[in-house]
Amino acid sequence: MKRLGALKITASIVLVLTAVFCIYKRLPECFASDKPAALAVAALTLSDGTYKLSNLANTNENRTEPKKQEETQPTTKAVTITRKFNGEKDKTGYYDSFGDHSGEEVYDILAEHIGANGVKCGTAYVKNNTGLDYDFESALSSELPFDVDSNGSAQVLIYHTHTSESYMDEDVDYFYESYYSRTQNNDYNVTAVGDAITDVLNKRGIKTMHDTTVHDSTYSGSYDRSAQTVESIMENNTDIKVIIDIHRDAIGTETQKVKPVFTYDGKQGAQIMILSGCDTDGEMNFLNWENNLNFALKIQNKAEEMYPGMTRPLNFGYFAYNEYICDGSLLIEIGTDANTIEEAEYSGELLGNVLYEVLKHGL
Repeated sequence: MKRLGALKITASIVLVLTAVFCIYKRLPECFASDKPAALAVAALTLSDGTYKLSNLANTNENRTEPKKQEETQPTTKAVTITRKFNGEKDKTGYYDSFGDHSGEEVYDILAEHIGANGVKCGTAYVKNNTGLDYDFESALSSELPFDVDSNGSAQVLIYHTHTSESYMDEDVDYFYESYYSRTQNNDYNVTAVGDAITDVLNKRGIKTMHDTTVHDSTYSGSYDRSAQTVESIMENNTDIKVIIDIHRDAIGTETQKVKPVFTYDGKQGAQIMILSGCDTDGEMNFLNWENNLNFALKIQNKAEEMYPGMTRPLNFGYFAYNEYICDGSLLIEIGTDANTIEEAEYSGELLGNVLYEVLKHGL
């Protein structure tokens, strides 16, 4: 009997060792498999009913997907982004060029290219509204006063003081008297342009935040409100070096609007205008204005190098807006209310590529 018992014990040990060996051989294959069922079967082999990995086999949050390096790695090449086509945008609560406008007056939209005007600086122009005899070339050639990091923290903030500023819904050469170019429909306002800039910078490895807080529910005090938003964000994201307030301009009259345009790669975009302030006597407590101007000139120059005709002359004048907040703080107008949303988004995409080049290479 003792010998029979010993044989049973020996047989049991052999079975256990065999099972362990099979599991040892099988588990690496299961974990290497791209089919969760393989791991589930291994789990059931090990399980005593209280620990069932098979229940995880069909849950996405616990699956380990293959890494797609080509999608996650930043690129050093200029990128394009996928945007909604006009037919995919939701016009709810917004103007419709093709809607019923019976009895309304209809007015003209003129497409123009706003070119050389002002002081030549590098590849672009500066409209000097200060009267100062300023050496813009020297400012352009100076080093960028800050560096961006690739440490995974946010470096750039895109925001909007006048969040509801909007664009034409269709590529037409007219508008009806009911056209009101402000909306909180984000398919048609400046936040769509902010999305385009943000997407490009993030794809290229410069971590960028985009704040879409509405600051212009009432126009008065909107800059104070947006400054509070920006300062609050920067308190929690201390590595941010660049903050850009994206607006859109308006040119013309109530009965005739002008849209500034340029063409690159066969596509029409909205010209951009950079605003850089000046405070020579310190009345606005805007002591860092020359650093902002340095940054603005570099963006202007690089934009014209990469995409000729993209910029209107840089607007240099006695104003601060929110540019005092940091050395990389600027206001940029993307088109006017006569440009289409597609033209504005396209320019946002190109501006994102320009910003990458300036921030990465300081040129």
